[in-house]
Amino acid sequence: MVGRALEQFCNLLRVLLGGLMGALAIPVAMQVLSRYTGLVPTYLWTEELSTFIFIWIVMIGSMVAVWDGTHFDVRVVPDAKSPLGRLIQQGVVLVLILLFAILFAIYGIEYAEFGNNQRSVMMRANLMVIYISVPVAGLIWAVFASYRLWQEIDIFRRARKAQT
Repeated sequence: MVGRALEQFCNLLRVLLGGLMGALAIPVAMQVLSRYTGLVPTYLWTEELSTFIFIWIVMIGSMVAVWDGTHFDVRVVPDAKSPLGRLIQQGVVLVLILLFAILFAIYGIEYAEFGNNQRSVMMRANLMVIYISVPVAGLIWAVFASYRLWQEIDIFRRARKAQT
């Protein structure tokens, strides 16, 4: 049940990611058209907006990658064959992700508060709009990594039970 809710949430993140990718095309296209054709006047806010969107794309993409198990994981040893080896191998990675996620979530709050006191140069937007992405990402990484760790422990338990 929890896994299904988290999968649906991750699917929502994927849809949001696709929407942001589409939205990013607009200010970038305006920048390209203004630089190389002169058909569109040069708007400086398009650069800020594309940066804001890009930051959210990176953070949401990392959230999805943590769920998919494709982020923060570099294989330097072959995949473990035994259930215990797999638990150790996956568990170490997931615990490290969880620790860094907690750091991002906790210290990201102060970072977001710092952004709340600033405004962007061109759009005059409150910079908390992008600074908040750090603690939000940390929180979601922590939830996803915790669930994945619980899954690995459950797989190990079932494998051990099947051996007896």
